[in-house]
Amino acid sequence: MLFGIGMDIIRTRRIAQNLVRIGGLKEELFTTREIAYCRSRGRSSHHLAARFAAKEAFFKAMGTGYRGGYRFDEIEIINDKLGKPRAVVHGKVKIFCRKHRITRIHVSLSLTQGLAKAVVLLERPKPA
Repeated sequence: MLFGIGMDIIRTRRIAQNLVRIGGLKEELFTTREIAYCRSRGRSSHHLAARFAAKEAFFKAMGTGYRGGYRFDEIEIINDKLGKPRAVVHGKVKIFCRKHRITRIHVSLSLTQGLAKAVVLLERPKPA
């Protein structure tokens, strides 16, 4: 059963500029694993922008935004061996997911013409 859906779109240049301009921002928004993955790709700022969009979309799907003390690095967007993105949750976001019985998280990312787009769907079991 659908719990929530979120979508976000951002200009990749905006993220790249902010990561340069604001010291420590990359480490505040992204996990070590996300940063390493994006560095291994060409145009790492584009891949970081896609992950940022996914985190924004995730907060929208939660229905809370990032109010309530949720942090961006509590949502980790990683890729499986085939390149499919998936979300791993930590901290307060993980507690939220348990509380609301969220059992499946679907993530879709897209990079095109200077834009990073993401859609996140959160599912929970049907009520008995």
